[in-house]
Amino acid sequence: MTDTSLPEASPLPLVGEVTVMELWAALKAGLDDFRRAPQFGLFFSAVYVVGGFLMIWLGAGTVTWTLATSLGFPLAAPFAAVGLYEVSRRLEDGQELIWSEVLGVVWSERGRQIPWMGAIIVIYFLFWTFLSHLIFALFMGLSTATNVSSGWDMFLTQQGLTMIAVELVVGGVLAFLLFAMTVVSLPLLLEKEVDFISAMLLSIRTVSENLPVMTLWAFMIAILTLIALIPWFLGLFVVLPVLGHATWHLYRRALYDPV
Repeated sequence: MTDTSLPEASPLPLVGEVTVMELWAALKAGLDDFRRAPQFGLFFSAVYVVGGFLMIWLGAGTVTWTLATSLGFPLAAPFAAVGLYEVSRRLEDGQELIWSEVLGVVWSERGRQIPWMGAIIVIYFLFWTFLSHLIFALFMGLSTATNVSSGWDMFLTQQGLTMIAVELVVGGVLAFLLFAMTVVSLPLLLEKEVDFISAMLLSIRTVSENLPVMTLWAFMIAILTLIALIPWFLGLFVVLPVLGHATWHLYRRALYDPV
């Protein structure tokens, strides 16, 4: 007879104190993991780089392709992150890195809670897309912007600059909220049998109880990612795996199991 019982839920870990020194320690550990297993880091970061190129190439000038690539990218991104977490977990435990086993773990996540996180990210992404268009419409009104590349002057007006400032502030707040929901929930869902809502709430509480340090971590992620985007996304091949591995180590420092 087939066992159809669900896995027993794991107890939620407790939130610890995260210091600035632990941020640097996690970043250093992430860099060490990338150096020890660069082939995995390059492979999983390629998901983000190729996804970025697809969004530009396929989505250029066509709303349909932009929407299709934009929807697919957030769904694939959590699985790429899980691959980096799994590599760090195995290195931490002294396990051998075997491609079939690492990819097998990533594949098995499709039947757990990670797809729900991908769906949340997609919904979040769609909300931000709608909101950004709404802000543009409120500030720019009926301004013709069918081809933004040939109409940059409209953004250099007082109204255009104000719109950009509002977009940056609102986008920054929403990005930080998404960061708060996912920073420890994704690695937690890989390691333990926890529902995604509990994982997100615990992640938010982790950020709120360590707000100054976690805000610094979010700022570091934003700056490093922005720098990596400049040379045609190529910097992401290094920055993303390092940050992915570092996120696993920060998760291990931020949460601990109750005795």
